[in-house]
Formats: sequence, C-alpha cells, structure tokens
Amino acid sequence: MNWIKGLQRAIDYMEAHITEPTDYELIAREMNVSAFYFQRIFTLICGFTPGEYIRNRRLALAGSELLDADRKVIDVAMKYGYDTPEGFSRAFVRFHGVTPLSVRKGTAALRSFSPLRITISLKGGEGMNYKIVEKEAFTVIERAEIHSAADDENQKTIPDFWDRARADGTMDFLVSCLSPDEKNLYGICYNDNSADSSTFEYSIAARCKNGCDIPDGYRIKKIPKRTWAIFDCKGPMPSAIQETWHRIVTEFFPTADYEPTYEMDIEVYDEGDISAADYKSQIWVAVKKK
Repeated sequence: MNWIKGLQRAIDYMEAHITEPTDYELIAREMNVSAFYFQRIFTLICGFTPGEYIRNRRLALAGSELLDADRKVIDVAMKYGYDTPEGFSRAFVRFHGVTPLSVRKGTAALRSFSPLRITISLKGGEGMNYKIVEKEAFTVIERAEIHSAADDENQKTIPDFWDRARADGTMDFLVSCLSPDEKNLYGICYNDNSADSSTFEYSIAARCKNGCDIPDGYRIKKIPKRTWAIFDCKGPMPSAIQETWHRIVTEFFPTADYEPTYEMDIEVYDEGDISAADYKSQIWVAVKKK
C-alpha cells in the first residue's frame, strides 16, 4: 500500500501548491520516484495526466472565486497562472462552457472538479499472466531519443518515434541485426532513478548478434542482470499494452511482494500484425523484493 500512500502524498502536495508554478521534480519526491515515473503512474491510475489534473483544479477554483463580486477577473487569472485575460477566458470556456463575464453576472452554471483521493478498489476473478524471472545481462543495439517526462507530451512523441523508425529503415536495420534465435524488437524506457529528472531516454532496440555493424545514430547497450516481472499482453496495439500497464500499476504492484527498481522497463514486440486480435507482446519491469 506504500505505492498508494505515496501517490496521495504527491496529490496533496499539488493541492497545497495549486497556485504556484508546477514543479514535477518536487511533486515526484513526495512519492520517492522520478518525475517521469510519477507522471506515468499518475496517468495510468487516474486516466488523465497530472498537467490536466492541475489545470482542471485551477479552473474549477477560479470559477468559484469569480462568484465573489469583489474579485477582478485579471486578478483571478494571474493567481491561477494565466498571463492575460484572453488566455484565461479561452481556457475557462473550454472547461466550464461559459465565459468568466457570464459567471460574474450570475447567469451561468459552473463545472466542479474535486480533489483526488486515491483508494484501492478490490475486484475479483480476473487473473494476470505474469512471471518473475532473473535474466542474465544481455546486449542490444538501439537507437535512442530523449523525451519529456510529461505524459501529455511523450504519449505523442514516442508513437511518432516508432512511425519514423518504420519509415526511415531503422526497424528493418534492427531486424537484420537480430540473433538467429531472436525475433522481437524492444521499446526500452531508461530512467536515471533521480527525482530531479524532467526527461527520460527511450530506445527502439534489438538483441544483437555478434559482429553487428554500428552505423551512426545507433549504439550498443548492455542491459544488466536483473530480476524482471514479465507480463503477457494479447491484442492489438496500442490498446492491449496500455490496458496491461494499467493493470500492472493498479492491481499488481499495490499488492505484490515486489516493487519496481525504477531503472528501466521494456516492452517486447513480437513479429506479426500489431492490429490483430491475437497479437502477442510483453512488458518487462525490473523489480526487487519489498
């Protein structure tokens, strides 16, 4: 349950500093993880990003304050991080469906957005296919990029990375480097495990055979010996792997005897049609005993 308590501490910190500039590094320290992993865990559990949560909470609070006839719209806008009345008005209309002026006139209804309280909801009957495996160190050849830890950004930039890899020959080259007994490509999230990181490194990789050439833009990386929690996924991408990640975060780790090391995790993609209902993939999470 420490996972849930840590996330609630982070949410409480956001609420206590709701009018201040958002600092994900400080928020993540409340959960004792990096900014990247905090945003990933929050989004998987809550269904929206921390940025969306903070924005919605600010606009809900701003709406309540506009009911006070003594408050100027520009003062409320500045308090909740908007530099101009125009920018504040646009965001306000998107959230509430009405203008700040109509609220001041008392002619509009406001939308509420309550602070989050994280709880465990027990659901029985469904099993997860997973295994705990200690793997020896192995070597991959990979092309890596730096991505923002902000989930609302990397949810766009990582799929774009894969699309570019298909189009520019990266994936074809990596497949050509595969060892004879290998057929999978990896998507690897690296993390430096520090709470002050606003970015993370992500690579598209293949377990390589000996003597593979290393063109410009690629590198050889040794994945260290680790204990992995390995979860099977079945179904079309990206929905199948996203649903498995959600269950890992909400069902497995809150109650398991293991916790992530927060060093890295690997998504393993089999050959075949990624849109097929029977497409198989895996998620590997480096873990340690609690």
